[in-house]
Amino acid sequence: MSESAEQVREMAHRIARQLAAEGPSGWHDMEAVFAMTVSVDFTRAVFLKDEGPTPVQPSESVVALVREHREQTARLSDGPWWRMLLFMAESGEIEIEYDYGDEPFPDDQLFVPEAYQADLDEYPRDWLPVWLAAYVSHGDRQKRSPRQAAEAARADRTAKVWSELTDNEFPAFPLMWARWATMAAAFVAVGSEWGPRILPGLGWFEGSSRSGSTLFAQPGDRAVLSGGVWDAPSLDAAYNDGAELPCLFAGAPNWVADPVLNPRAGTGLLSFCYWWEGDRWYRGESPPSEDCAQAVPGVWTTETVTGIVAKLVAERPTEQQQRAAHMLVSVAEQGVVTRDALAHVFGDDGRRDIDGALYQFSLAGLTNALPPQELPKEEAILRVRQYIEAQGMDTTGYPLSGLVADRFSIGWMVYAPVPRGEMAIGRAIFYVDDDGVLEQSSSSIAPTRFIAGFEERFRKRHTPAIWSPD
Repeated sequence: MSESAEQVREMAHRIARQLAAEGPSGWHDMEAVFAMTVSVDFTRAVFLKDEGPTPVQPSESVVALVREHREQTARLSDGPWWRMLLFMAESGEIEIEYDYGDEPFPDDQLFVPEAYQADLDEYPRDWLPVWLAAYVSHGDRQKRSPRQAAEAARADRTAKVWSELTDNEFPAFPLMWARWATMAAAFVAVGSEWGPRILPGLGWFEGSSRSGSTLFAQPGDRAVLSGGVWDAPSLDAAYNDGAELPCLFAGAPNWVADPVLNPRAGTGLLSFCYWWEGDRWYRGESPPSEDCAQAVPGVWTTETVTGIVAKLVAERPTEQQQRAAHMLVSVAEQGVVTRDALAHVFGDDGRRDIDGALYQFSLAGLTNALPPQELPKEEAILRVRQYIEAQGMDTTGYPLSGLVADRFSIGWMVYAPVPRGEMAIGRAIFYVDDDGVLEQSSSSIAPTRFIAGFEERFRKRHTPAIWSPD
């Protein structure tokens, strides 16, 4: 150990001993963290006692020693640390950790970018972790507001900048969406906090290596897949070597904008962006899909997803479990997932969250082929009564207390009967299907005629959109 390194170590031990002297009586372990730049600092110490932790704010003299210590480390090969963590036992044993930003700092110990830039001006460094380099200097260069997106799309057309068609890289969007949802459902079923998830119109994934992506579904059979690989070479070159950031949105349509981009765009850590349009994936200056793989769940093939699902069921899945997992993926790709298909894979004895898994498929729109449960007659009548009252309709001669309901194939015909011996033309009739959809008609239209159209609209809502490459 060099003389300078030995001096740094001795000062760290001196800091620990002085801080320990400021602690309460009866402590047995001490933990302290110091986060610093040349312009700002964060300090915290906690002493652990039998009755619980006791926080103590380090004195100004301790903080001054810590700042001096950091200045000393600037002369070492690694340069000054960003955070120093001290651990001391009652026995006097001391452990010291120096944090140079290999992992993002905790939110409460992350300073504004200007604080780190001031520190870099004082202590220049040849290289920064990509996340920190981006944090300091991304300058919102990857953000793309709807206005910016529209302006950029017009400029690209004028300059004849076109996006690149990417065949045989990512699966077609409908298949990717179904496979993403299948894995999300499987991870939910086994109670794992890891794995992809589905939200309304959104597939979300964060990998264990800090890479991740989002898949946004948009109207008109469009989608945007974007995200970031933690140590992407393009970002490293841009933030550490002064290279240009890749133009991820070159040739992108105007609907590829911030609301449907991965949040990494706001921190300068977006390393790829693809968009689905006209049954094909396109990209600007994004890397090929193989370079994005660690940021995307394993959606590549039906077999890939089957293997992941089966391994969640059992460490060594049986042939029967493999077949059940394959069937689940297949019905998901067709948009006809049932609860039974999930139970066949994971069982239904209460140990697995089948309902939570099915909800993932529901959010993805892959259970639409399931017929809804029959709406109770009382609820159909109640819905019609509430509708009439909300609309402020004239109920003279149409007593709401006398509403009746007649069942037909997929719902109820609700009306107030005409009193015996009377006739009524154009009397209101309401139709409520098992989804709860309510439509108003009248006795001037034959019920059989109206019901035929009502049933057709119901069937359209419950017919899965099965994608075919042909």
